[in-house]
Amino acid sequence: MALKRPESVLVVLFSEDSQVLMLQRDDDADFWQSVTGTIELGESPIQTAYREVAEETSIELSLARQDIMDCRHINQYRIRKQWLSRYPKNTVYNNEYVFCARVDKHAEIILTEHLSYQWLSKDKAIERVWSDSNRLAISKFVPTRT
Repeated sequence: MALKRPESVLVVLFSEDSQVLMLQRDDDADFWQSVTGTIELGESPIQTAYREVAEETSIELSLARQDIMDCRHINQYRIRKQWLSRYPKNTVYNNEYVFCARVDKHAEIILTEHLSYQWLSKDKAIERVWSDSNRLAISKFVPTRT
């Protein structure tokens, strides 16, 4: 197995009424998150964002329409101890580029890497997510329902 690069994307998907799509990881049932994924060699962060949304949810968004918004925010976080073996030796931190997109919550979602999904209110999503960086992204970039 190839080692992961310590650069990834976080893509927060939300609906017209500010419901947030939450995904339950298949390797840790207590870990709920937004779409995430490693930036592959030769890929830009925005390309990774589009690829990961399609891979993890089957929702096809368009770069030409600029469906995904670059939040111009980068998180740096300590990689979970149980995941360190997936990265090159002595890698401790990951840089995470943050994106978001408004999607149709009635679109068909086909999971490939997760156990389950839920649409939650912004407040419930903030409570549910495991990582602080995901919590911050939801808080900062998902519009408050009016």
